[in-house]
Amino acid sequence: MARSNSKAPRNMDALSTGDLMQAERQLYNHSFSYVKSMALKCAVDLGIPNIIHRRGGSATLSDLTAAAGIHSSRMPYLQRLMNLLTISGIFTKSHAPDDSCLTSSETPSGVAVLYKLTPASYLLASDDVTSMSSMLNFLVRPLTFNTFFDMHTWFKDEQATETSFFEMTHGCNRWEMTRRNAEDNRFFNDAMVADSNLVMEIFLRESGHKIFGGLNSLVDVGGGHGAVSVAIAKAFPHIKCSVLDLPHVVDQAPGNGTVQFIVGDMFKFIPQADAVLLKDIMSSETQALLDLFMMYIDGVERNEHAWAKIFHQAGFRDYKIVSVLGMRSVIEVYP
Repeated sequence: MARSNSKAPRNMDALSTGDLMQAERQLYNHSFSYVKSMALKCAVDLGIPNIIHRRGGSATLSDLTAAAGIHSSRMPYLQRLMNLLTISGIFTKSHAPDDSCLTSSETPSGVAVLYKLTPASYLLASDDVTSMSSMLNFLVRPLTFNTFFDMHTWFKDEQATETSFFEMTHGCNRWEMTRRNAEDNRFFNDAMVADSNLVMEIFLRESGHKIFGGLNSLVDVGGGHGAVSVAIAKAFPHIKCSVLDLPHVVDQAPGNGTVQFIVGDMFKFIPQADAVLLKDIMSSETQALLDLFMMYIDGVERNEHAWAKIFHQAGFRDYKIVSVLGMRSVIEVYP
């Protein structure tokens, strides 16, 4: 049979100009997403959320430049950084009032602008106990980023079922890294404390009495530096709270007298208590991102059906899931 000389149509021939432009924007948005993360980290490293917070909630570009120790020649570039973070919803901006002492020459655009905190940037002000700046510093750094460059290699690796791509990249699993590397251990524990402070602030306000009201003792398994247990103990002084964790974690835990720290391995021994607490067991789009992120340490995000199967196989008779914070839930299991 004669072979046709006609060429197969190009894929883009089937797309309208509008589709092509939208596709290009979408690809650029994905490709440049890391720039938003790095810009946010830069703002936190410069102390911008703190500066605005300490100035009563608003600051001009000149205020930020002076307080952050930035040379005046960098002011136009700082404005560009703030512009991106304003568009991203991290900060807001408005024109300075007419009776302000500011002059139009104080900003590169010729218009004096006031930058203000949004709820997102308020959570990055390290002056507050619920600050998430430590979590940002843990997630946005070379050790984390570099791991994902080898993801495609991990998918093709014959040993992929036996190791995570974190381990393939760094030569040890995530938890061994915290034991070997003191700086990483500090980053990790600071991030967990920050996350716990925020979650418990909201959880205790909304659902704490329903969950903890009838308890006299509680052990926080893998509780790190005890931020969760300290929050519970302060809200419910009658509850005796203990934290069980590995030696390298307990060694650096701050002694505050509020909770008891116990060295041990949860897979070998769990102290007796009325309740056992496990937070963020390493196990919409945000959920999908978290699921993929968990994969880098060989973890997994589970739905209710998967959790129910685990509970029943472990011998628990029932469970209850209480939604408390977006994609966060409290899961109660009953023996």
